[in-house]
Amino acid sequence: MSGGGETPPTLSRLGGQEWAHTKEKVKEAVEEVAADLLDLYASREVVPGFAFSRDTIWQRELEASFPYIETPDQITAQQEIKADMEKSKPMDRLICGDVGYGKTEVAIRAAFKAVIDGKQVAVLVPTTVLAQQHYATFSERMKAFPMKIESLSRFRSHKEQADVIKRLEQGTVDICIGTHRLIQKDVQFKNLGLLINR
Repeated sequence: MSGGGETPPTLSRLGGQEWAHTKEKVKEAVEEVAADLLDLYASREVVPGFAFSRDTIWQRELEASFPYIETPDQITAQQEIKADMEKSKPMDRLICGDVGYGKTEVAIRAAFKAVIDGKQVAVLVPTTVLAQQHYATFSERMKAFPMKIESLSRFRSHKEQADVIKRLEQGTVDICIGTHRLIQKDVQFKNLGLLINR
């Protein structure tokens, strides 16, 4: 069986009436999704975003402290992200790469840039283990700077979660790394400026 259902899918003959009906339904669904995307992107074109400042000396210090040699793709991605962040248009960017190719470092630098301009950053990850790993990595990379980094997942007690949520609302947490817990109704950021979805 395929499709994840309990019953096997029904087969239809290519060129038959049932096949034509199925193709038409799929075409309509695709057109609806495309129209929704066009509406979304059209509305985003007219909504002003926040134009981040050009790189500061701290940004250059953070980047210079990276203990590895950046790949050409990392350098290109970072330059393009920074250019997008410095525009007053909301940024949408997808970074793809295999494990170990530097996506986290690219995310760290973008997050740092946002925090330097007084914005908060949410880093959404799929698992609690990845939340802990990213928390450790972000904390290590930014330890020389006055940034407050927190994590929010089921690994934290209810009391710790409540404290982090309170400080997010107050704006005293700069970067919060967490699982789907970050997008629950009780979580409010005072000044969210960047969302990174890992």
